[in-house]
Amino acid sequence: QVQLVESGGGLVQPGGSLRLSCVLSGDVFTGYPAAWYRQVGGKQRDLVAFITSPGTANYADSVKGRFTISRDNAENTVYLQMNNLKPDDTAVYYCNRVRGGVPYDNWGQGTRVTVSS
Repeated sequence: QVQLVESGGGLVQPGGSLRLSCVLSGDVFTGYPAAWYRQVGGKQRDLVAFITSPGTANYADSVKGRFTISRDNAENTVYLQMNNLKPDDTAVYYCNRVRGGVPYDNWGQGTRVTVSS
């Protein structure tokens, strides 16, 4: 059974940093693009960062220069390093493999990030 497990969220002050991790079990990230998304309340999940199978990254304008997505295929893990966090970054963060331009797997439980003083 394929399962995505996100971790690393928490409460952080504005300007702080967090590193999120996403572990895939039951299959592999290798060969697939992957992405991080975030969701605020009942709104739709928005794409935050995307990484191709070879490792080329793209970012939403709102996080460009502050967030870095990376992948470790050997560990079957995708990371999101978040620096200079802002209150607007407060959300539940999810990861997924991407296939055909859309999220491929069932969503995990996500990890909550709260940026507040």
